[in-house]
Amino acid sequence: MPFAPSRRTVIAGIAAAFASPPPVRAEGRAVIPLGDMHAHLFFIGPRPASRYPIGRNMASGGATLVAWSVVGDLPWIRSSSGRLRQAAEPKPRAASDWFDRELARVKAHLAEQKLKIVRSPDDVDRALDGDPHVVLSVEGASFLDDGMAGLERAYEAGVRHLQLVHYVRNSIGDFQTEAPQHQGLTSFGRQVVRDCNRLGILVDLAHCTSASVRQALAISRVPTVWSHSSVVPAGKPDWKMLPWRARQLGLDDARAIAAAGGVVGLWSLRSDVGGTVQSFGDRMIEMAGWLGDDHVAFGTDMNAIANAPISDYARLRSALDHMADRGVDETRLRKVAIGNYARVLKAAMSARRLGGG
Repeated sequence: MPFAPSRRTVIAGIAAAFASPPPVRAEGRAVIPLGDMHAHLFFIGPRPASRYPIGRNMASGGATLVAWSVVGDLPWIRSSSGRLRQAAEPKPRAASDWFDRELARVKAHLAEQKLKIVRSPDDVDRALDGDPHVVLSVEGASFLDDGMAGLERAYEAGVRHLQLVHYVRNSIGDFQTEAPQHQGLTSFGRQVVRDCNRLGILVDLAHCTSASVRQALAISRVPTVWSHSSVVPAGKPDWKMLPWRARQLGLDDARAIAAAGGVVGLWSLRSDVGGTVQSFGDRMIEMAGWLGDDHVAFGTDMNAIANAPISDYARLRSALDHMADRGVDETRLRKVAIGNYARVLKAAMSARRLGGG
C-alpha cells in the first residue's frame, strides 16, 4: 500500500467505477487470464465490498488469480503531512484479533461471490485455466507479534501469501519509510521466512529495506516476490525521500530477487507510472527489459491508490492489450499477466510438500 494524502485513501481508495465494460479485443487475439499480486477491498469507506464486489470486478477484465491483501496494521495507521505513519501501538493480541475479524469478513464476501480460495498448486492451475480464484494475503504481519503460532493458524485459515512489514513497527524487521532500527530482519523475522518456506506460504518483501531484502533472499529456499511498487533504475530509495520514491525498489535489489527466481510487481500509482493504462503498460514493458520477462508481474495495489489509472480489471485488460499492440507476443504477455505470479506461488506452496525450510 503506498502513501496517500488522507485516511480515506487508506481505507478504500478513490477509483473509477468497476462497472466499465471490458475493452474490445482484436480479432483472433488470445484472451489471457489476468493475475494481480496485490489488491485490496475494504468493508468501510466510500467503496465498500458490499457495493463493489470483487467478483464483478474480476469478471470485468477476466482476472482469475487475484491476491486480496488484508492490511494487518490498518487500525494503527494515520495520514500525517501526506505520509502514512504509525499512530498507535497495538495492544497485546489486538493485531491478531483484527486479522481474525478481517479475514472472516473476506471469506464471507468470497462465499457470497462464489469465488474459490487458493489453497494448493492445483488451485493455481485451475486459475490458469480460467477458473477465478483469490489468494488470501496479508500486508504487514503484525499479528505475529503474539508469537509464531499465529503463522500456523494463518496457514490453516487459508493464507498463502505474506508480506512481512508495512507501516507499523513489528518484531520482524525494518521497512522503507522510517529510520531502520534492526539493520534488516530480526532473528524472529528470519525465522518467519524459514517457517513460511516450511508451511508453504509465499514471502512478500514489499516495503522491506534493502538490508531486509538481501537477508530474506539469503534465507529463503524458494522464490520470493516484491508484490507492488516499481523499480528505480539508478540510485537507492531512502526513508527520507518523498513517500512514493522511498517505496520504490532499487534495481540491484530487484535483480537479486529475479536472480533467485522471484517476481517484482508494478503498482498503478499515478505519480510514478503516469495517468493512463498506456503509460502503465509502457512501464511494465520497461521493467521487463530490466529484469526479464520471467520476473515481472502486475501488483496494482487496487483500491488503495487515489485516481489510479488501473482502478479495475477492465482497465488492466486494456493495459495488457496496449502491450500487445506494442508488439509484445502472447508468450511474453502470459508470463507478465499471470504466469509469473502463478509460478512463484506454486513453488512456495510446493515447498511444504517437499519439506522446504
